Amino acid sequence: MVMKREPLAIDAVHRGDCLDLVARVPTGSVHLAFADPPFNIGYDYDAYDDRLSADAYLDWSRKWMREVVRVLRPDGTFWLAIGDEYAAELKVIATRELGLTCRSWVVWYYTFGVNCKQKFSRSHVHLFHFVRDPLAFTFNTDAIRVPSARELVYGDKRANPTGRLPDDTWVLRPQDLPDGFGAAEDTWYFPRICGTFKERSGWHGCQMPEQLLGRIIRASSREGETVIDPFAGSGTTLAVAKKLGRSFLGMELSEDYADRVNSRLAGISAGDPLDGAAEPLKTAPATKDGRRLDARGKKRPSRAK
Repeated sequence: MVMKREPLAIDAVHRGDCLDLVARVPTGSVHLAFADPPFNIGYDYDAYDDRLSADAYLDWSRKWMREVVRVLRPDGTFWLAIGDEYAAELKVIATRELGLTCRSWVVWYYTFGVNCKQKFSRSHVHLFHFVRDPLAFTFNTDAIRVPSARELVYGDKRANPTGRLPDDTWVLRPQDLPDGFGAAEDTWYFPRICGTFKERSGWHGCQMPEQLLGRIIRASSREGETVIDPFAGSGTTLAVAKKLGRSFLGMELSEDYADRVNSRLAGISAGDPLDGAAEPLKTAPATKDGRRLDARGKKRPSRAK
């Protein structure tokens, strides 16, 4: 006799293996999935072996991605964050084997990357934007517009006050580009969550910026819809979903991480502002001791409280 497993409770993070937990999510019930899985590069997680053979890693990835696709609605969206080592293989699995359409291949560039001894330092992540149906999916353009180059570069009063859609390269520190911003380009600029930043949780080494998840969730879902993250990690996806009025469902293998995410979620209410600068091109991230950086990356005194 086969035991029927109860569906997972919504608006919570559940502790356990994502393959077991996503299997308990009803087919076609999720509007948006975001996954930032282990990259299989030897990162020191507390409850996961990040040193699988290539075949084992790809087989595992195929299984959890298949489950994610199963739970998506026919008009659902799947965003995948992945490093260089397996980006090509996972894109092929998603499109050739699982039938998804890749709408965008976004490159999220950041400084303070991983220092490498005999190769160029790692300073980017791939963000794949997949949809089940290329003719029917959510993409809320008005929710993600950014200032245009006409406004940023020229200060032209004729610039459209609503801005324009972002490009598919997201730069975190425009002052590090040798020629600055070109007149005809915009970029996605979100500071990486460094150890000195006020936003830093302090207990998970792979924390994504809330503003980055905010753009993805605003673009690919609507208020009241369900967002799923099979690798909750520090809980940023779930925290941002809750702040933006979405239902959410998270899975996390680590008992410690799951407990910390639940604590993080308990302190959040719908409508709370996202951490980080909404327009990071015009501001600088706050640090833990209140100091801020100017446009050239130099420290400047914090404002009096």
